[in-house]
Amino acid sequence: MFRIVMALAAALLALPWSAPALAKATEIQFWHAMGGARGAEIDALVARFNAAQKDVRVVATYKGPYDVVERAVFEAYRAKRTPHLVQVFEVGTADMIAARDLVKPVWRLMVDAGSPLDHGAFVPAVAAYFSDARGRLLALPFNTSTPVLYYNKDAFRKARLDPEHAPKTWYEMPKALGALLDSGAKCALTTTWPSWVLLENMGAWHNQPFATEDNGLGGTDARLNFNTRLMVRWISMLASWYKSGYFTWSGRRDDAEARFASGECAVLTASSSSYAELRRAARFDFGVAQLPYYDDFPEAPQNTLIGGAGLWALNGKTRSEYKAMARFIAYLAQPEVQAQWHQTTGYVPITKAAYMLTEKNGFYLSNPGHQVAVRQLLLRNPTRESKGIRLGHFLAIRAIIEEELEAVWGDRKTPLDALNSAVARGNALLEEFERANAPAGGRARRAKAK
Repeated sequence: MFRIVMALAAALLALPWSAPALAKATEIQFWHAMGGARGAEIDALVARFNAAQKDVRVVATYKGPYDVVERAVFEAYRAKRTPHLVQVFEVGTADMIAARDLVKPVWRLMVDAGSPLDHGAFVPAVAAYFSDARGRLLALPFNTSTPVLYYNKDAFRKARLDPEHAPKTWYEMPKALGALLDSGAKCALTTTWPSWVLLENMGAWHNQPFATEDNGLGGTDARLNFNTRLMVRWISMLASWYKSGYFTWSGRRDDAEARFASGECAVLTASSSSYAELRRAARFDFGVAQLPYYDDFPEAPQNTLIGGAGLWALNGKTRSEYKAMARFIAYLAQPEVQAQWHQTTGYVPITKAAYMLTEKNGFYLSNPGHQVAVRQLLLRNPTRESKGIRLGHFLAIRAIIEEELEAVWGDRKTPLDALNSAVARGNALLEEFERANAPAGGRARRAKAK
């Protein structure tokens, strides 16, 4: 009898009134591409969110570099085992949109959850890249940056150049580069990510097109058209600088950063998000300035483009999971959260409120390099030519561009021939992408959100 009573008591304890204490949080799987110190920042960000409430538990998983993450999410899509949220780099935006059943647009996710985002709160040049034709966010801008000019102030002093003022225009640059070489610099100017910095941003900075259909934001029938007067002049100038030793090619990725940090190269064009790492690595005083421009182009400077990645919400989840995803995204968009992310990682703030909060707190007084990037993005409202570039097979197109640039440096092609070849080869890939992704009944004219 005693055993029966005890069994009944145990059963009573397990009845519904004890359930709230045992309620399980909705788990959200978040795949990302950030290892090392920035991966640790993501873990810290997620931990703060998880500690702030008990209803949602985000599990962040590093899946490898950007290209690996994109492949992984499409493999998971085919296997019907996708995560809830995934970080995809900006060159994969067209691929994500083309997979029409894969993505739940962020604007729709937030509206359905009853917490719509204020699209006007976002930095226009940041939000435009991840928005549809009506200005609604398809993905949340997450880690974004833009190219800036880094210069070795100590090397400038040695060359009797003004260490507080880098050249503002490309016409002013040769005099400075020559003085740097004459004073003993082994390398005057170098760059990271050549296609992104030297062509894509060069076009936007001068309000010149990179491709038709609003640089691809208007539809999958976009075609490259960057073989313009601006680009011929620019690549011709770089080619002459390469021959004279003013410009040094450091490969297709970010190897140039190490050459700058070591003191070998005196001037560098690279991502604004590299500021903190360069500051840690360099043993000299350096400055950060806006990208130079051609001052005989009346619309320059316009605004630069972003690089980085967006946070995409994926389809096929339950209502409670969608609400949990929306809660995390709303948290990420808060000014205080964005300001801290901006200040600890070097990525630009995605909202104007986060920028103003950072400025109010005096962060830029001791870290002026971070503000240069934001000011470039806020310089003017983006135009059709400077909102962003959204193309299929974009990684392959970048590889083509950089291969053609190497042919120019090797004196195997003229700048015009190389640019024409890059456009023709890239357009063949875009035609293939259009055939594979145009909806039934015609060509895709707009990237439409469901």
